Amino acid sequence: MELLEHCIKNHISITNQTLDKITNEFEPILLKKGTYFLKSGVICKKMAFITSGYIRMFSIANGKEITFWIGSTGKFITSVASFVFQTSNFWNIQAITDCKLQTISRENHFMLCKQETKWLEFDNLLLAHSFALLEKNMFSHLHTTAQERYNLLIKEEPNLFKEVPLQYIASMIGVTPESLSRLRKNVG
Repeated sequence: MELLEHCIKNHISITNQTLDKITNEFEPILLKKGTYFLKSGVICKKMAFITSGYIRMFSIANGKEITFWIGSTGKFITSVASFVFQTSNFWNIQAITDCKLQTISRENHFMLCKQETKWLEFDNLLLAHSFALLEKNMFSHLHTTAQERYNLLIKEEPNLFKEVPLQYIASMIGVTPESLSRLRKNVG
């Protein structure tokens, strides 16, 4: 719970009493490697904060897995559209390693949004961060080379390359595993 509290405190000014009320709505779960947090086609009813491990968000197109995002310690993960609007979810969210998560139900999340302005403030930052990440990824895929995407990822998330299978990383930056191997050799 400490990591979640630290994350919230880093983004907003909040009293300990309000922070306790918010974090009391979260429940810890252990997601074993290979286990799904969410499958495509299902309505998302939870949001998770990753306290340890790696989890990926992916889709399957023409029988091929396409990794959209890999979450690590200190990040939130959910299917935003499905969670908010209760529509069918597009994504599979699966543990790459054993993961410890703090989860909050949709019901408790929106109850907190109504009762605690600080949670609403934090939630708005999470949503803005999600849009900024999406925007950054779209721009990156349109305007940078695979080598530049690789170089940026290794600079921003070096531990990813120690913990996550390379085929997921390759998919996330939009290359084949063979191309990723060549990119790794070209770092200099």
